Amino acid sequence: MYTLPSKLKLFSIILVAIGLVGIVYGFLSTPKTVDDVQHIIEEHQAHRAANNSATADFIDRARGEEGFSDRSLQESQDFAYNDGSLEHAEHVLHQLQARPWSATFTAAFFFMMLALGVLVFYAIQYVAKAGWSPGLYRIMEGITNYLLPGSIIVLLIVIFAGTNFFPWLNDDLVAEDKYLQIKSAYLNMPFFVIRGIIYVAGWNLYRYIARRNSLNQADALNFDFYRKNYNISVIFLAFFFITEAFMAMDWFMSMTPHWFSTLFPWYVFASMFVTAITALTLITIYLRSIGLVPFISNKHLHDLAKYIFAFSIFWTYLWFSQFMLIWYANIPEEAAYFTIRVQEYGTLFFGMLIFNFVFPLLILMNSDFKRIPWLIVITGIFVLIGHYVDIYLLIMPSTVGAHYYFGIPEIGAILFFLGLFILLVGIGLGQTSLDPGNDPYIKESKNYHF
Repeated sequence: MYTLPSKLKLFSIILVAIGLVGIVYGFLSTPKTVDDVQHIIEEHQAHRAANNSATADFIDRARGEEGFSDRSLQESQDFAYNDGSLEHAEHVLHQLQARPWSATFTAAFFFMMLALGVLVFYAIQYVAKAGWSPGLYRIMEGITNYLLPGSIIVLLIVIFAGTNFFPWLNDDLVAEDKYLQIKSAYLNMPFFVIRGIIYVAGWNLYRYIARRNSLNQADALNFDFYRKNYNISVIFLAFFFITEAFMAMDWFMSMTPHWFSTLFPWYVFASMFVTAITALTLITIYLRSIGLVPFISNKHLHDLAKYIFAFSIFWTYLWFSQFMLIWYANIPEEAAYFTIRVQEYGTLFFGMLIFNFVFPLLILMNSDFKRIPWLIVITGIFVLIGHYVDIYLLIMPSTVGAHYYFGIPEIGAILFFLGLFILLVGIGLGQTSLDPGNDPYIKESKNYHF
């Protein structure tokens, strides 16, 4: 039975404490008034003017041109750097105040989707009656121990973030926008909250029932509990794929309510699934390294690595399909979603392809490499980082716009949820033996070969 080491437990608690300080600092350090924003804009303009040699050359040339007065020069500078309007400052204030919410939500959702994706993978194994994976059941159940608190935190964030995330909650904006008025029957706060509660309650209810049946099956004299898990897993997968689609539209797509993509829910699922399997693989390698799952062989790691490889390609296919089709059609209300991501987040937007596609493709294409733990670990770390950036790009451009940078709020949120994840998963793994016991396919799993 696994016991969370005292040093690792202390480390996770320290991460939670430090991360919480960073999150609080992020909320306290945001500008509170339009005057604060004007001061920030002025400082930014001064910094740009002092460091932009091209502007200095333009000024020198302009002063030498006939008919170009200092007044017209000043007007051109004002146009180049800032429109000077109160409306612009209010818009920037709204974006800066949304940043700590966005940073917290990015990390919260990222770690929640690790647990949720593993839960889906767990259900798929039951429905497929897979013979290779029962040895991983207790590890999957330990990881999903994070789901209840993680999903509740995410739900609370999307509820209390309000107009920091969702412009359709702004009554003045809706009153001027016929498109949002049409969508108001769906995009309204009471229905939004009800849907969120249904998502979270359904996911966690399945986890509770499946975990209970799995523990009962370990000591049962027949396979009745396994059959119950099979039946409820079929229902859960149907429920999940419906609720995941609506969740993706509610929590992400509605941040930009004029934009839509029928492929988007699959894109979110692909990111969720590949990161979850990656996390499962890394935790399995760790437990195997300390001798707690001797029945997990390199062949199991090989299959897990194949999933990472396959769904990295699947994610890339969806990324390219969505981007290419919208770029090619060049419909303004669709293209606007990618315009800001390419112009303001270009390095991250295209750079994550290296982490999420190129690196796993080059390493895991070789069948032998899929059985080498340290290569899988390195690949897995890159995949996790790449898909954190992916979630970051789903949120930040829609809420913060061009006023983003990676700082204390983002780091604090990552540390907080990483510490909480380590703590809760460690507790979940330590609640029972990692051997699933009397599972009908456990002998096949322990003697797995191909």
